[in-house]
Amino acid sequence: MSSLLVADLMLPGPETLSDLVAAMGTALTGRGPAGLGLPDARRYVVLLVDGMGQENLDQSRHLAPTLSQMENCHDLTCQVPSTTATSLSCLGTGTAPGRHGVAGYTFRAPSGRAMNALSWANGDDPEVIQPHPTAFESLVAAGVTVSSVGPARFQRSGLTRAALRGPRFIPICDEDDVDERVCKTLSASRSGDASLTYVYERSLDHVGHGEGWQSGAWRSRLMWVDGLVGALLDELDPGTALVVTADHGMIDVPGGHRVMVEDEGGLLAEVDLLAGEPRFRHIYTRRPDEVAQRWRRVLGDRAQVVIGDDAVAAGLFGPVDTSTRSRFGDVLAITRGDWAIMSRASLKELTLVGMHGSLTPCEMRIPLLAQICEG
Repeated sequence: MSSLLVADLMLPGPETLSDLVAAMGTALTGRGPAGLGLPDARRYVVLLVDGMGQENLDQSRHLAPTLSQMENCHDLTCQVPSTTATSLSCLGTGTAPGRHGVAGYTFRAPSGRAMNALSWANGDDPEVIQPHPTAFESLVAAGVTVSSVGPARFQRSGLTRAALRGPRFIPICDEDDVDERVCKTLSASRSGDASLTYVYERSLDHVGHGEGWQSGAWRSRLMWVDGLVGALLDELDPGTALVVTADHGMIDVPGGHRVMVEDEGGLLAEVDLLAGEPRFRHIYTRRPDEVAQRWRRVLGDRAQVVIGDDAVAAGLFGPVDTSTRSRFGDVLAITRGDWAIMSRASLKELTLVGMHGSLTPCEMRIPLLAQICEG
């Protein structure tokens, strides 16, 4: 794959978010020591902080003293594209995007329409989109108590039912209430002889999208996240392993680095469907060679434009099932630097400051931090 990518874009690492549940599962089921450099424990709490990339955190460590003192277990990346729906599906299923088929924020569903994997708009039945047993379900079958602590609105969401099914869902009513989150996490972690409790925190990503990750609002929210981590370390039972990770990082895109597809050199000619997101576009067409040549000519060094079949053959999405191939673009436009490819058909995207989806280290590298709680 390296021959298809320019120097400032990176591939998923040898260990990715897809490996995390299995790494804890070996210890939880007594099959051996935990993987990925994680401590061995009979109770794990995994806090996934949406949008807290490794490089974002590295540049903000003075604002996050609790996170900074946790052990950095292993170099970890997300999979491709570096976006929430894909990454949470990698975590939940323990597989790469080519198998679970959640190909991005939006992608072509089996119905032929562009579906939104977060809202599930235009989505098919979740178990049609992702029919394989999840990593969480496998742990439950092995006798581990698995719980998911997250916003109440996600309890029956399409993404939860497709890729995160298996845990007992514990809804959070007030996401800003640290005490509620900690209390419910503590109760969940005490269940059964061996337990895995997954906790999802989304506010840092939300602030980054609206204000940018270098904004004062983002820095303030990171401090709040650090306080949540501290509260969990203080309250969880002794011997519980708290693991903190993320789904992707973030880049701020300046106003002058936004390519509008409707205004640029016939980019939409012979394009049947445009999906993905501004930093990683899936382009669906019956004429991939001609479309790719046009996009390369117009975008120049602002993006790497790749024929989808070449990317699949090179393993960019991991092994791709026959049933999921049509979800990935016939052409891919992967932005470089701090560029974005926008469309007036997606008005919400036009308001974004912080973005992700591409293959820069700032978007791909994610933390894997752990600490055994002392109570």
